[in-house]
Amino acid sequence: MAGTARREGDLRNYILVTGAYWADTLADGASRILVLFFFYQLGYSALEVATLFLFYEFFGIVTNLVGGWIASRLGLKATLFAGLSIQIVALGMLGFAPGEWLVVPYVMAAQALSGIAKDLTKMSSKSAVKLVVPEDSESSLFKWVAILTGSKNALKGVGFFLGGLLLTLIGFQAAMLVLLGIVSAALITTASLMRGSLGYSDMGARFRHMFSNTREINILAAARLFLFASRDVWFVVALPVYLRTVLDWSFWQAGAFLAIWVIGYGIVQASAPRMFEKRSTETGTTPTGRSAAKLAFLLAAFPAAIAASLAANLDPTLVLVVGLILFGIVFALNSAVHSYLVLSYAEDESVAKNVGFYYMANAGGRLIGTILSGAVYQWLGLEGCLWFSVAFVLTAATISLGLPSILTDSRNAPSG
Repeated sequence: MAGTARREGDLRNYILVTGAYWADTLADGASRILVLFFFYQLGYSALEVATLFLFYEFFGIVTNLVGGWIASRLGLKATLFAGLSIQIVALGMLGFAPGEWLVVPYVMAAQALSGIAKDLTKMSSKSAVKLVVPEDSESSLFKWVAILTGSKNALKGVGFFLGGLLLTLIGFQAAMLVLLGIVSAALITTASLMRGSLGYSDMGARFRHMFSNTREINILAAARLFLFASRDVWFVVALPVYLRTVLDWSFWQAGAFLAIWVIGYGIVQASAPRMFEKRSTETGTTPTGRSAAKLAFLLAAFPAAIAASLAANLDPTLVLVVGLILFGIVFALNSAVHSYLVLSYAEDESVAKNVGFYYMANAGGRLIGTILSGAVYQWLGLEGCLWFSVAFVLTAATISLGLPSILTDSRNAPSG
């Protein structure tokens, strides 16, 4: 009875956490596209624009590691409120700053805070899923994780659209203040309505315990790093700049296209459990490590096909639109499988630590992809970025072969 009552209380708080996470995701997506287009418009090169996000991604790595430790000691409520508060500061730095302050070092500092904020709120929300799903209910866990991850990415897409729209209508700094208001409202609402704690806390948790000693989670984290590097090496800087400069799309058009893609990507993620139910095998309707490997090998075909089509001088607009749709569908399914597996491998008491470690690898992949997206595009163009993507996703697929093919026989087995 006590366990049931605790999970019911966690469910109420989880709804609040998810709402706050959605607000932060919307603001994060909008601010990212605002920074990208605003500074490219000022004459910054693709590599210089990429450096603006360097601290954003680097501090995401640090935050996921340290944040998991803090959440283990103080609970998920503390990391959630810290994340929202830091996001407000980051948006305020860009919204209220005098125009002459908007130079690379200052914007990098603001983006560092934004990266910290985003990963604190993400870790809090994704860890909370494990606390509200009944134990030994793998199918329910997969559905909850897919819905959360899919809705987050759909809202991130809305954020891209919102960022492009606000930049066109009211300008960079006024747009940042609108986003600040959204996150502030989420923080006030959550702080007012949340009751009690969220998740486990252990003041004796040691920092060295943040590094996973579970073989499956270590393998999954390595695969995750290369999977997200394969996406961001062409999606973060290279693709938006290509759309703007080579295809001559407006900020509005480019922002709307990226928004629609990310929204569709989120819808596919949320639908992943139904897709797996239709392809049920003897292992059940939930995915395994073999599912992750198969999807990654399939994914590699799409950036390769896009690069080859561009080299053959096919219509670049048609190639990118069709190629991105297909890439997005398979990538979304692969990401949804990863997000489910890390929670399935984790125990309730260590979920924040395991999720923090796993998303540290996720942030590492984004960092590598972001830096290379600007550098490789400047030197080799979009086609070069796509071939880097192929190499990264094949690496992720090969690593995924080390994951157990039957989940129930292998989960939580410590490494030797």
